[in-house]
This record gives sequence, structure tokens and C-alpha cells, in this order.
Amino acid sequence: MAPLIAGQPRVRLSRDAGKTYPQKHERALTEALPTFPAAVRIFGKDGTCKAIFLDFDSSVEGIDWVEADVRAVQTWLHSCGARWIEDYSPNGGRHVYIPLEKRVTFSEARDLVEALGTRYRSLDKTPHQNLLHGCMRTPGSPHKRGGHQELAMSLNMAYDIARRPNSAKVWAAMNADLAGEIAGVKALRLEGTTTPAAEAPRIQHSTGRMSRTMQLMAQTGLYDTNRYVSDSEARQAIVTGAAAAGMELTEVERRMMQGTWPGLASFYARYASRHRVPALRRDWLKAVTYLRKNRQTRAGKNNARNSPTSQPNTQPPVIQGAPLSSNPDAEQRFIRSWRNGLRLKERSYTESRTGLARRMVLRALGEAAHMTASRFIEFGDRSIAVATGLDHTTVGSHLRVLRAEDDPLVTLVEQGRGTKGDLYMLTVPEDVKTAAEDLTWRKGKIHALRPVFRELGLPAAFVYEALEHSPGLSTAEIVKLTRLSRTAVTEALEVMAAWNMIARDTARVWSVVATTSLKDLAEHFGVLEAVAAQLQRYRIERILWKEWLSKNVNTVAELLSPGEDYPWEAFEGPPDEWSLADLAFTMAG
Repeated sequence: MAPLIAGQPRVRLSRDAGKTYPQKHERALTEALPTFPAAVRIFGKDGTCKAIFLDFDSSVEGIDWVEADVRAVQTWLHSCGARWIEDYSPNGGRHVYIPLEKRVTFSEARDLVEALGTRYRSLDKTPHQNLLHGCMRTPGSPHKRGGHQELAMSLNMAYDIARRPNSAKVWAAMNADLAGEIAGVKALRLEGTTTPAAEAPRIQHSTGRMSRTMQLMAQTGLYDTNRYVSDSEARQAIVTGAAAAGMELTEVERRMMQGTWPGLASFYARYASRHRVPALRRDWLKAVTYLRKNRQTRAGKNNARNSPTSQPNTQPPVIQGAPLSSNPDAEQRFIRSWRNGLRLKERSYTESRTGLARRMVLRALGEAAHMTASRFIEFGDRSIAVATGLDHTTVGSHLRVLRAEDDPLVTLVEQGRGTKGDLYMLTVPEDVKTAAEDLTWRKGKIHALRPVFRELGLPAAFVYEALEHSPGLSTAEIVKLTRLSRTAVTEALEVMAAWNMIARDTARVWSVVATTSLKDLAEHFGVLEAVAAQLQRYRIERILWKEWLSKNVNTVAELLSPGEDYPWEAFEGPPDEWSLADLAFTMAG
């Protein structure tokens, strides 16, 4: 039944007994009965759906209220000439599915479901309010309380309704009967939508990056109705924003076709499929023409790509007795030997979240060393936090533990002062030094946590790393290389295979699918937004810190030129009462 009503052939599994259906556990929809609670995607990559999913939740007002609402909906559907499929949950909830002959857009489906929500209190409107994550369990899915979603009618009748869905005439009749309620929910949405002036999208030529507002509109299909009257205006704003950011038309087309921007795709769903790309191209020409006419060169430096965290010092310090080399090739050779030492030493870190995080922090330091061609690293905690997906305070605690080990992989050379971060040096531990120098250097780069693995998890990152460096591995070999449990490895393999990141051949060995872009997947998951939010947060904190330093001249002098007796352990940075409000008032004069 599921493939006949799902918006696209994808299903999400819940591994926490039905509490959540995360995107990383999404995979292709097959005929096999899942062993976990499973929910199909309501909307397709084009931002349309081929069935209306009505979820009546018994936890709101109880089972009796659900049954009353379902009977009322059935009466209403019958009056509109509609046919429907119904199932029920072991906990008393009910689902009603209304298959449609012609797919409808996200906006149209959301308006109708929200309008019905004003009539029926137990109706959960959220599945149709989220274009990216809207999903629902279908008949046959296991339930979190045991049992399954069961049809409330015969399978033959349900199959006949799914194969002969409701016509466009029935859809029009349903909308006509709900015209008053639809107008009401639109007016309520218009009244409740507010956009702060700071978040208002601005068109800037060659910004290099679309604004967060435009990206969210393209992904979710939601927009400020006070600013854009219709879908047409919203889609034109998105296309103009993409052109202003320096994107190519083919990049926008790819994001629409691959489901990265289903919100934008839904705005073109009113056209027949063969007319959607030409319509996009017409909008693109309008956007380019508009930008050329309104191009205004702004003076000043563009800081869009400047790092908000401590900048690294790529020059090795002069330390008495330290075996330094000014030869970058010699430094790179040392770093590769250090990587061998990391492979030998990291077996001592447990599989706990803490152990995996420390392994990733060490990889971030190795990546930073390769970038600067020096074993000395002066990246701030916030830079490493962005590279690992951790909070900067967590990074600081891990670094303190790592440098305090008996035979550490990193050594603290100099503590941070003022705007400079701590200075660390990569060190090959004595107990593995000989073995590390004898081992063959591993080819390729060392990576910190690439953005897509913020969604897929640290175990998946280590499994993918193993397959990158040693293609053609069995599951047992991956377990041995990564030092993860077989359960964690198996789950990571299943998740990545579902997103076509890896594949298994007939010999049952795994390898990386080179054609799958990790960057595209990260954008699809919305992870790049999380990275941008973290960067913005650190940018503000950095400004606050510099502002506090500028107002405490005596402290700054001590920070930049401290005496030997300066109590560093007692220094905690700016006072807690300094906040964004202080920053705003300071910048406003």
C-alpha cells in the first residue's frame, strides 16, 4: 500500500521505538516489511504530494474524540464525492488517506489540512506543515507499542481506491467547501508572520553565498506573506538571491531536480513537468536583468569568507632545544609519521562518545597541521569546534585531557594570550615512535568531521574514512580497522548505503561511491545551516571579546605582555554580564 500513496519512494525508520524519525535513517521504500516503525515521505522532490494524510491523534482528547472526528470527516468526504483509505493504530489513533489523481503543491495541501484542523481538534496538522520532514506511518508499519498499523477496510477495497484516486473535480469540491476556513488560516498566517529587520533578505551582487532566509525558503517552501504575496513572488526572490550569490542556472536546476530545494520546486509545480525548467529559465533571465540594472558597488572589505575564530600562526616559534625545521617537506613527513602514531595510539580510546570525540579532535589538529605545513598549531578552540561539530568548551576540555596524558600526541607549547589561541605541537609518543616511523604512510588526506557526518554521526565518519583509505573491505575488516563495535559499524554501513555513499559488491565487500557528493548531501540534510549558525555565533563572541579587551586597557597590556607571575589560572575572560545587548549598544555608539 505504501508505494501507492507515498510522495516519493523513501521511508524513514525509527530506531528509538517510534519517538523520532531522523533523516539519516531514511532509505529506499521497498516491499519488504520493516522491523522498526516506518513512515513514508508525504512530499516528493518536486514539492508536491499525491495523497492527503490526515493524522487523528488520540493523545490530544482521547479515543472517543478521535472516533467522533473521523466519522465527521468521513461524512464530509462522502458529501464531496471523495474516496478514502483508513487505518488505525494500536493506541487508538486513526489515519485517513485521500489519494489524488493530480498531484498538488505543498501550499495547497497545507492550506486544506490546516483548514480541516480548525474543524477537528484531534487532527494533527504538522505532517503537512513540513515539506522536508513531513512523514507518516502507513498500513503495515510496526507500531511503537507493539502490533501494526491495520487497515479499517478490506485490502481489496483500499487497493482499488489507491489505484483509482480522486479526480481534480473532487479536489476542487473539497477546496470549495473549505473556502471560508482556508481564507481564515491564510489570514491568521499573514497576521502571525513577522520578519525582523535584521533578517530581511537583501539582494547583493556577487555575495558568494545566499542569505539564510532565501535558503530556508528554497528548502521548506515557507515564506513571509507580509513580504511576498504569492508563490510566484517568493520563487522570483529565491532565484534572484541565487543569481546575486554568483550561482549558475545549472546549479539551481540541479538543486530542484535532486530534491535539495523542494520548496522552490513546489513553486513551479503549477506548471506541467515539461514547462517547469523553461519557467525557471525565464525567471533567471528576469533576475539577471534586474541585478544588472540595480548593481551598486559597495565600498569596503567583504568579510563573508573571513574566519570568526582565532587565526593560525603558520610560523613555528623559536623554542630553545626544540628540533625545528623550516623545510615544509620535512614537516609534512613528520606529520604523516604522527598520523601513524595516531593510528597506533587511538586504540586506547574507548568507543564512548567521549573517546570518539577525542579521536576527532586529534584528526582536526592533524588536518590543521597539514594546512599550515607545520607541526605547530595555533588554531583557537572555536576553529577546532567548527571542524569537529563540537562546542568550543567541549573542545577545550578534550584538549586539556589529551595534553595531560602520560605520553601525549599533542603538547601545549604556549598558552593563549589576548586574541591568540593556545599553541600546540604534534608529538609522536615514545612508546610508538619506532613503529610509527617504520609504518608505511597512509595515502590521502586526514579529515576532521566533514559536515555531512554531523547528521550521520561519528561512527559513520570513521567507517567512511576506513573505506576511503582501504577500499574493498568486509564488515569484519572495518570493525578491526575502526575499533568500533560490530553493531555500530553495521548501522553506519546501512545508513550510508541508503544514501548511496557506499556500496557492497557480490563479494560482500564495501567501497565508497565516488560519484556521490558529500557536500551535496550535507546541503540536502540542512547541515550547512548548522555550520553557518555556529560560525555566526562565534563571530559575535569574537567581537564581544575584542570589545571587552578594548575597554580594559590595563588588562590588555597584561595579556599582551604578561609577567612571569601573571595568574593565568584565575583569568576567566570577560564578565558574564556582557551580552549581545552590550554589543548592540556599543556598535550603535
